[in-house]
Amino acid sequence: MRDKNFLIENNARHFWHPMAHPAEMQKSPPTIITKADGVHVEDVDGRRVLDGVGGLWCVNLGHSCEPVKAAIRDQLDIMPFFNSFRGTTNAPAIELSYALREFFAPEGLTRAFFTSGGSDSVEVALRLARQYHKLRGEADRVKFISLKKAYHGTHFGGASVNGNVNFRRAYEPLLPGCFHIPCPWPYRNPFNESDPAKVAQLCANLLEDEIVFQGPDTVAAFIMEPVLGAGGVIPPHDSFMPMVREICSRHGVLLISDEVITGFGRAGAWTGARLYGVQPDLATTAKGLTNGYFPFGAVMISDAVRETFENNKSALGSIGSGYTYSAHPVGAAAAIAALGEMQRLNVAGNAAARGAELLAALDALKDKFEIVGDVRGRGLMVCLELVSDRAKKTPIAKPVINKVFDGIYEAGVIVRVSGNNIIISPPLIVGPEHITQISEAVAAGLQAA
Repeated sequence: MRDKNFLIENNARHFWHPMAHPAEMQKSPPTIITKADGVHVEDVDGRRVLDGVGGLWCVNLGHSCEPVKAAIRDQLDIMPFFNSFRGTTNAPAIELSYALREFFAPEGLTRAFFTSGGSDSVEVALRLARQYHKLRGEADRVKFISLKKAYHGTHFGGASVNGNVNFRRAYEPLLPGCFHIPCPWPYRNPFNESDPAKVAQLCANLLEDEIVFQGPDTVAAFIMEPVLGAGGVIPPHDSFMPMVREICSRHGVLLISDEVITGFGRAGAWTGARLYGVQPDLATTAKGLTNGYFPFGAVMISDAVRETFENNKSALGSIGSGYTYSAHPVGAAAAIAALGEMQRLNVAGNAAARGAELLAALDALKDKFEIVGDVRGRGLMVCLELVSDRAKKTPIAKPVINKVFDGIYEAGVIVRVSGNNIIISPPLIVGPEHITQISEAVAAGLQAA
């Protein structure tokens, strides 16, 4: 690696950062992270901080998971790459498909289609949903419904079902036939309603209304994050996803559970769908599947969808989606190791326990700092929404939240800023002492503002 002076001089000069304005990155270069171990990262100046971002919702097992690293090294020696298009495959992909079938048995998901990441997984799921209905003789079922505030990646299909204008406006017109309903968010919703169960019921009613309005025979799928992530960590009331399942089933609409973040323990259960006792028709996964060590994802497929494809004998049943790196042997080997470690350590149980501690500690800050408008979360997905006026819920100004971020970082923790939200999603192996450190650092950041 080049020396510190070179890195600082060339920071943000020659590549554009994802989810950032190129000019802003050049004006205020981002923090250069040079090392990582356990639940900590280190910057170019040697400052060591606790990783409150979990890489990006994905380093569930921390940065020093030797079984995953060893699996990658070993597979690179055995066979670094060969394609898995029709006619060839590889041993790790076969083994992983078997492991995932066992892991997702409670969700009724029995087949895997491997991708290069979360956005790919969403794109494939949307395509499979349309294809499924065509195979069943319902070619008019092409529309998608999703939640406002939801995040489903950045491909054109994913951006089209995204519920955040930041990922849409600059790229319109997007995919036609995509419609949105309000998300079940007690803190901000168009109903002026704060009761979570009532908000969930109202949103479920709007879903059914939208399906009926569009024509049930024209709707392919409803896609949702069981707990909304990038949109501000919005956990729906426990009744919402089961109501959605019942509505979709009654109208012949597929339910796609976007588990890219919530899959593999982050929300305090092994999947978001399992958290609510729901069996989706399709599920998208990535991130924690390889602990973030390798770009890899999978679409998990239910028996009903599987049977439609596997019993079809026409050319229309052929899967017209695939990537050079689909079922990548190194990624599959990493996923096998990560899946085993996550289950061995029961990271879902730890996320539930540590998440409850973190939520309680941060909620207590509302009594001390007027700028904390709302604290919400599930498992190790937690958000503080900062406001300049609690009564009006006015979002805090960008310079102020930047001060909060800097104060938290100075106190030894890195978090994520999204709009007026501070989002916290540490590795799922954190202990009580790390929760204390995070809450104390957040308090220091709020004090600095």
